[in-house]
Amino acid sequence: MIMSAVDSTFFTLNQVATLIWQAADGRTPLSDIVTGKICEEFAVDADQAGRDAEQFVDDLSRHGILLVSERPITDSAASPPEGQ
Repeated sequence: MIMSAVDSTFFTLNQVATLIWQAADGRTPLSDIVTGKICEEFAVDADQAGRDAEQFVDDLSRHGILLVSERPITDSAASPPEGQ
């Protein structure tokens, strides 16, 4: 289970959602998580798995639980410049 600190919404994670949550490292694209983890572990269609994963990520994002970015988070982007 995870909870939104913004609105106290609880999400109960099934096995697939848990796999996405654990793999969401800020660097790995969702499509890679779907094809490299979900489709390998579960007998599911890649297109359907991708749509379901996008819906799950969108739900978490709308509740402030997960940040969605078009670009990977890099160590240099996550760290403030030296001296600050």
